[in-house]
Amino acid sequence: MLDLLALGRRVQGLRHDRGLTLQQLANTADVSVSMLSSVERGQKAPTITVLARIAEGLRVPLPELVAQSADSRAIVRRAADQDTVHEPGGWHRTVLSPVVPGVNFEWIRTTLPPGCDASAFPAYAPGSHEFIAVESGTLRLTLGDEALVLDAGDSAYFAADVTHGYANPGPEPCTYHVAALIMRPRSPQQRNRQSP
Repeated sequence: MLDLLALGRRVQGLRHDRGLTLQQLANTADVSVSMLSSVERGQKAPTITVLARIAEGLRVPLPELVAQSADSRAIVRRAADQDTVHEPGGWHRTVLSPVVPGVNFEWIRTTLPPGCDASAFPAYAPGSHEFIAVESGTLRLTLGDEALVLDAGDSAYFAADVTHGYANPGPEPCTYHVAALIMRPRSPQQRNRQSP
């Protein structure tokens, strides 16, 4: 299991070694000051995308930043450590997957209330993939100009280098899972264009 306090100490130590303020590192890493502060205090388990940005901002390899004990083969993310984000419009998502060094994978569970449109997300870097599995309700998945309707039990795959959106057109809540392999863009400018 990732030791959040140890990770926070490493991030803060590296930041101090480089003479950076929280704001400076947040700007360089393209993460919020509040997220960075929470990571440094060991209060939040960041996603692999956030960790990769922090490592890039500190100019260290990601595996070095989140080094695990050599005798541990498993990384566990307890339910209490899973962050649930409540979005405008009443929908929420929970990142279920543990952070795995060097792996840009996330597994997310989302619930949309009836009639909710979670809006469109910009295209990710080429080579990114998403798998969708609908647990309950009806999901309208939009990929560019194409719309697919998925019901409970349905699943889909798409190359995530296209603008994509999720909406619940039905009268019941819709819960679905996203398994995403997100490739990192090559430059900060490209990343800023592609981050949702």
